[in-house]
Amino acid sequence: MNAGEAVDSVQLAQALASAVTLVKDRFPAVTVNLNPWRDDPQTRRWHEDQTLDLAFHFPGWSPRLECRSLLLQLHLQRRSADGESLPTPHLLGVLMRGMTYDGERWRLATMGDWHPEGSHLPQPEQVQRLHAICRDLFDLFANPAATGTAA
Repeated sequence: MNAGEAVDSVQLAQALASAVTLVKDRFPAVTVNLNPWRDDPQTRRWHEDQTLDLAFHFPGWSPRLECRSLLLQLHLQRRSADGESLPTPHLLGVLMRGMTYDGERWRLATMGDWHPEGSHLPQPEQVQRLHAICRDLFDLFANPAATGTAA
């Protein structure tokens, strides 16, 4: 789901803003797009309520990352086992995709071994940078002070 459409609380807005800052700290030249998906019937078919999707676009080609854009999908648990809304969603996993106009070049998921897979992989030091972003995202969603839900 487009992150810009999914924000329904101050806490989630603050967490999303912090997530954007985490990426921009490591890639200062990127621009953020909180609505990377078009609103058409084909796209709506793949709609996932439990994700926040955002994209980061480089000003040109990033040869070290082998892409022009990063698509970031945050897989969230937004309800407790008894169906109650959580004050701040729990981050279950992160999926990053390196994209070009031709489509996906690589993907990195925090499920499994965290190794990127694809036809054109980012350089090793960039993989470490992507891993650091993922670790920081998990820390962000686990820290009530960072998401505005501290008592």
